[in-house]
Amino acid sequence: MIAGWKRWLLLVCLCLLSLVGCGRSPAIRPLTPESTVVAFGDSLTYGTGARPEESYPAVLAGLLGCNVINAGVPGEVTAGGLARLPAVLDETRPALVILCHGGNDFLRQQGREETEANLRRMMALIKGRGIDIVLIGVPAPGLLVATSPIYEELAKEFKVPYDKGIVRAILTDRTLKSDQIHPNAAGYRRMAESVAEVIRKASVR
Repeated sequence: MIAGWKRWLLLVCLCLLSLVGCGRSPAIRPLTPESTVVAFGDSLTYGTGARPEESYPAVLAGLLGCNVINAGVPGEVTAGGLARLPAVLDETRPALVILCHGGNDFLRQQGREETEANLRRMMALIKGRGIDIVLIGVPAPGLLVATSPIYEELAKEFKVPYDKGIVRAILTDRTLKSDQIHPNAAGYRRMAESVAEVIRKASVR
């Protein structure tokens, strides 16, 4: 009778462990000092509103202890990013791409379907080359500043780590902004710290 209860408890424990495993966040491979990371996006990545050394990719390089390439182009929409991405990947051969794009699509009121399709194609291209992705969500204009649901949907679809709230948090805090749509140096540092934490939690060793 005792042996039967032990077997039952063992089965329950195994089931619980299985459920925990299924609920784990998406994982990426750990970075090393030799790793190259590409921060790909628009002005939020470029660092508009602060000095080059204060951009989030520059700060992130110090936090991660590896090379982080700033591949941000101010004013770029996702169609432009999609066209530019293959050459960037060919040139840099990164272990990880941090994708933060779409804000200019929203500002120019481009259709959600087009923006989502372009982001999806970018993520498919990156994943297709065996490169890890961290996705950063961007708010869409509105009465309330809220991250577009596009990003969470794509993060789930591609099973990638996702920073949902950092851009929204910065853009709703005057002390972290240089203007209405760009962080200042303190904002970019906060962004780098948030992304570094996402990477740290997602890294599998």
